[in-house]
Parts: sequence; C-alpha cells; structure tokens
Amino acid sequence: MTSQAPSFTVVLVHGAFADASSWAKVIDRLSQAGVASVAPSNPLRGLTADGEYTASVVSQIDGPVLLVGHSYGGPVITYASSKADNVKGLVYVASFGIDKGMSTLGSNAAFAPAELDSSLLPKAFPLGDGTGTEFYIQPEHFHSVFCADLPAEQAAIMNATQRPATDTAFGEPLAVEPGWKNVPSWFVVAGADHAINPDAERAAAQRVGATVTVVEGGSHAIALSRSDEVTQVILTALQAVAK
Repeated sequence: MTSQAPSFTVVLVHGAFADASSWAKVIDRLSQAGVASVAPSNPLRGLTADGEYTASVVSQIDGPVLLVGHSYGGPVITYASSKADNVKGLVYVASFGIDKGMSTLGSNAAFAPAELDSSLLPKAFPLGDGTGTEFYIQPEHFHSVFCADLPAEQAAIMNATQRPATDTAFGEPLAVEPGWKNVPSWFVVAGADHAINPDAERAAAQRVGATVTVVEGGSHAIALSRSDEVTQVILTALQAVAK
C-alpha cells in the first residue's frame, strides 16, 4: 500500500458492543500507508449525543477528514458529517445508512431479522433520577453474532470487553439532514453478517448513494477479520476525495 493523501486524517468510529480497539488492524495498515488516523470512543448513549460528540472531535482536527463508521457508528458519522465542515467523505463498514427522521432500528424493519435481534441482553443503568436501558449481546451468542470468522479465543476477549449501547442509540431518529447528501460515500457490505442482515446493508448503501464493496463471507467484525479489504476501501476513498 502507498500513501494516498497524507494531509487527510481518517477518523474511525466504532459501533455498539465494541470499542476503538476494533479498528486496531486498520489503524496499523493505514499507518503503513502513511495515513494519519484516530479512533475516538463512541459514547453509545444516543444518536444526537453521540453525533454531536463525534462532530466536536472531528471539528478540532486540523485539515480535511475522511469519516469512517462501523455498524451503529454509521448513523453517528451520518449525523457528525452534517455538523463538521472538514468532513470530505464517508465510509460505512457493515453499517446502517439512515436518512432524516429514520432510526437505526427503523431502517432495517423491512428485512428479515438477523441473529442479533434474538440475542440481545437488556440491563438497567442509572439515568438522572431514574434508570435507562442498555443492551449487550448474550455471551453465549457473541461469537456467532459478532465475529464468527475470528478465532474463539479472540471472540472471548471481545465478548468480555463489549460496550453496551442504549435503547436511545438504536431508536432515536436522525434529527439533521444526513452528511451523505453533501459528500461522497463508500460502503463495505459484510456478506455473512449475523448482526445486520446483509440485504439491509445493501439497501442502506443504495439509500446513501454509496460506492459498494461486498466482502463475501465476512462477519460483522470485518474491520478485524478482513482488515486488508476494509483498509483498501478507505484508501480508495481517500484517493478520490483528495482530488
């Protein structure tokens, strides 16, 4: 790989049930290509709150940004790119593609449920004077749902460190005009995704008008299991927006 646009920063936004380390292999490959990247922590508390936070991170970066989102990180970068003027392109990885007034859950309503839908584990957390609800993946289903093409030992660590997302994150409609209406986008479809129906990913890519790459046999965790293919899409996007 060779450097495409060293003046750009790639901002990698993780989704639910994961943390920023899910981008580790992509970060390494981007570094080898001479491309700067950062993977901030996605709060996973609500679409507006997470989008505003990510927009703040991006807006404080000097120079242009290519914004990349995995899974629920896709709706977050959709929101953030409407607020941060230095975003020049979007890359969605095994993700959701939503429009204004659409929620993450609502965007998939027309498709057959993925294995994730029956494998969620709700738990309560303190919220103001009351409690809120956040979701984990049931431990016994994590490997199959999230990362079936990774070794069991690695899946066990990811399961033990999974970060929950709130019902607000999944159910809150997008309150702004999506950034993909103003900048070009790319979409990596995970062909064997058990967390999002791959047909829903294809429909999401069509909705946002993205250039599509299908990773056949790839699980939801393709940024780790198929990092070369994911990185190549990011580098291709960088080359395009740098022009």
